[in-house]
Amino acid sequence: MRWNEVRKQFPNRCVLVESLRAKTVNDERIIEEMSVIDDFGNGNAAWKVYKKLHAEDPNRELYIFHTNLQEIKVIEQPYVGVRRKI
Repeated sequence: MRWNEVRKQFPNRCVLVESLRAKTVNDERIIEEMSVIDDFGNGNAAWKVYKKLHAEDPNRELYIFHTNLQEIKVIEQPYVGVRRKI
């Protein structure tokens, strides 16, 4: 689906989506095609499902957006924290 289709199908909702096709242009992630995993009344519920799915497979490109947003914008930032070996 495209973002405008998601907005029409899930008005005034938080949606957890997975990017199916995306590209990066000037540090901005352009999501061309996405799949809605679920919709929620609030971001807290969406965040719980996001954390569970991310823990199961950190390579999935998951996002939470509110469909009140006319356009979505994802800015890529390099990770600058400390990583430790377990």
